[in-house]
Amino acid sequence: MKICVVMPAYKAEHLLPKVLPPLLQMQAAGEVDEVLVVDDQSPDGTRALAEKMGARVLVTPVNGGPGAARNLAAQNTDADILWFVDSDVIAWPGGAALLQEAFADPSVHAVFGSYDTTPEGKPWYSRYKNLMHRYYHQHTGQEVTTWWAGCGAIRADVFRDVGGFDVTTYKVPSIEDIELGDRIARAGGRILVLPRLQGKHLKVWTLRNGIFTDIFRRALPWSRLMINRGGLVNELNVSRSERIKAVIAGLLLLSLLALPFDGEILWLTLLLLGLAAWLNRDLIAFMKDNGGPVFAVKAFLYHQVYYVYSSAAYAWCLFEYHVLGRKGRLHVP
Repeated sequence: MKICVVMPAYKAEHLLPKVLPPLLQMQAAGEVDEVLVVDDQSPDGTRALAEKMGARVLVTPVNGGPGAARNLAAQNTDADILWFVDSDVIAWPGGAALLQEAFADPSVHAVFGSYDTTPEGKPWYSRYKNLMHRYYHQHTGQEVTTWWAGCGAIRADVFRDVGGFDVTTYKVPSIEDIELGDRIARAGGRILVLPRLQGKHLKVWTLRNGIFTDIFRRALPWSRLMINRGGLVNELNVSRSERIKAVIAGLLLLSLLALPFDGEILWLTLLLLGLAAWLNRDLIAFMKDNGGPVFAVKAFLYHQVYYVYSSAAYAWCLFEYHVLGRKGRLHVP
């Protein structure tokens, strides 16, 4: 099967020297047939550098975001497999062989991998964000009903049959890949997680852009999608076990808020904290292995906050749907 690597790029000139060489080496070795960079009207030298390095380059007619760039690529290749790799991800060697193996099964329509354990960003919050992404992808079941475009692949004919990325609803980078995976699964396609398909994430998160993305680009649109299409799924960070952890995190926060008014409930706060730690013991061990004990404690405590604001976003969307009657609201401004 012919594999085309598709890399949407915007202001990526500083990233290309890191992310393109591994892919171009795969092309030189005959592992992939094409490396296609789609420049989304970058004001810097992204297009020129990508061409100079040896990639094939397309340019979007207008700046339309990564979804539109990926759709353009799918219209301009005859490859059997579209392997999407973000412009801030360094794909690990051997990825093409994993794709050939997975897609040898005709029932498999799409696959995706995860970040590795050594993200570029060194601040604790950035490491936490990237490692959490890996944790969920590595600890979910093999077959899912969602999909991830950072390092994931789809059969080209399936991609076209389901209509590609929805760039009308998702005009900004959001959950357009999750929504695409939902359509593939609803059409009867199988989506697999390949733990060995990995890449290094170069993005450095800050607390501000991380929380904004979590709430307005992930939690709210994903909640609306699930509510409008039948409810919660049991996978990744919305699985049943994750929902239980979120409830405990919410009760823990409430007990902390009540503690200054009633010191006698300290025992309840400590009990809930211990229960939260026990439920998150795998997460804590994972963070400890990849960042040490202090990092693990900070990650665990912040993750309780993540549970609270993510759950609050889902609760708001339920209220919005059932009480305010805003059914079918999926648009992400």
